[in-house]
Amino acid sequence: MGRDSGGNNRRRRWIRRTAIALPLLLLLPLLTVLAALRINYTGDPADGTHTRNRDALWLGHAWVDGRKRDADVSALARRLQGTGIRDLYVHSGPLEHDGTLPESVYPRARWFIDAVHEKLPGIRVQAFLGDVLATESDDGMRLENPETRASVLRSARRILDTGYEGIHLDLEPLHSGDGNYLTLLDALRRETRSRDAQLSVAAHQIDPLPAFHTLWGGVTGHPKWWTQEFFGQVARRVDQIAMMSYDTMQPLESTYGGYVAQQTSLALEVTPPSTDLLMGLPFFHENRFGHWNHAETVPAAVRGVRLGLSRTDADRANFGVALYIDFAATEADWRAYKEDWVR
Repeated sequence: MGRDSGGNNRRRRWIRRTAIALPLLLLLPLLTVLAALRINYTGDPADGTHTRNRDALWLGHAWVDGRKRDADVSALARRLQGTGIRDLYVHSGPLEHDGTLPESVYPRARWFIDAVHEKLPGIRVQAFLGDVLATESDDGMRLENPETRASVLRSARRILDTGYEGIHLDLEPLHSGDGNYLTLLDALRRETRSRDAQLSVAAHQIDPLPAFHTLWGGVTGHPKWWTQEFFGQVARRVDQIAMMSYDTMQPLESTYGGYVAQQTSLALEVTPPSTDLLMGLPFFHENRFGHWNHAETVPAAVRGVRLGLSRTDADRANFGVALYIDFAATEADWRAYKEDWVR
């Protein structure tokens, strides 16, 4: 009886210890990563790591569908005065899944372009075109279809005829290594170069650890990240590449800023000096899985950008930040951008 009781006690102790140890073992890698990101947020950015006057602002669809008026453009001009913003990515889609784009989607585009040129001389207006890809569901655009890619090219030609000074492409979720996407970029680049127009893209983040997108994709079905090599392949095919450096799942300002610093360095290492690299700033406020509003702040993002720039290529000229998005931005967001980055 005593031996059985002792055996039961040992089993209970083993179960209790396992119940305590197992969560700690699972948490240890996560805590190690968070500590490393926090350390990456320390230090002082180099002098001069401020705007190069190559920044960009994503704009909502209201600017080209008839909801905005001259007074709104005048207010936008006042807002942008004294900033480093050179490009406006105005949402002019979305593209249909077959790559077509009805002109009825952007009826006031010509008016907006002319109004910007009048009130914001020197600022370029690019057509922000996006769509959902059928990479993780049956519904969406299929880049493996040559006719779909040809339709995207025809849509780009037509919208450039409207007067836009560039195409800004945002196709998601775009998996790392997609050769069909690279083929599409090659075709678009030939078209934009023939018109002296810009080709820019919204880009996914880079693997924070080697092959992390493969691991994450295997667990969740959503790879999310690109390899650093693929990011470089995309960057070599465009005039501007804007990393969507938000929605990072980081729980703290310090770890988010450290993550942005790491992403900035990784992107700088593979982006050609002739390509504008823009790091996205979160000018929106949501609380959901993947994005904590208290952590992903503009001050943390700007500090992270400056740290990454300082450590990797402090004097790089073709560099900036991209602000996402105008209609969700607060006065605090604009103030942080101007005080911390523009100065």
